[in-house]
Amino acid sequence: MESNEEHSLMIEENESKSTLIDPKRHRFPCCIVWSPLPVISWFFPCIGHIGICREDGVILDFAGPNFVCVDNFTFGAPTRYIQLTKDQCCSFLDSSSHFLQEESIQTGERREEVATWDDALRKSTQEYQHQSYNILTCNCHSFVANCLNRLKFRAGDWNVVSLAVLIFIKGKFVSKTAVVKTYLPFVVVFTLGLLIGGEAFLTYLALFIFVLVGWFIIGSYCFRKLIYV
Repeated sequence: MESNEEHSLMIEENESKSTLIDPKRHRFPCCIVWSPLPVISWFFPCIGHIGICREDGVILDFAGPNFVCVDNFTFGAPTRYIQLTKDQCCSFLDSSSHFLQEESIQTGERREEVATWDDALRKSTQEYQHQSYNILTCNCHSFVANCLNRLKFRAGDWNVVSLAVLIFIKGKFVSKTAVVKTYLPFVVVFTLGLLIGGEAFLTYLALFIFVLVGWFIIGSYCFRKLIYV
């Protein structure tokens, strides 16, 4: 009797440890992680590089043509993260194929049923290992959105815009140093731009942000096939 109780306690302890976040080891179990991009984030800190983590905390990110990087986040250590829960994913709750078949008929897409969190990430990884990388049409946000749709996180239907909004609003900073790493380059560039360029700098910066954000909004909501997910 005692041995059974000890065994169950060991299982519970191991499960609790597996969900612990360890930024020093770059382990973020069941998380979405984010880091600033060189140059682009200096002008618009809302845009960065994004990845998703396995249950053991290992980061996966779509880093280039036909390549999903494993345990080596492309642009350095994550500065923000959101830890998700399996309770928010419908894939594990509905094991019947009826819902999946109905969705496939309505969307014209084939979504395979997944049994575990890592299973969903594995299927998306296999898909994106055969995808060309393009920052405007098929990028790291596309990969993570694809994973969330396989998991049916909050019923699915994620795209690059909704994912960027989620990480910007709900994302937690790893540390105070991460806040500095994220915003200091923008503050420096913005200050120098104002001093040197004045109103012209503000005009070009606003135009850059308008075109960039507009492209992703139009591609995500008006022409859904323009940006791959």
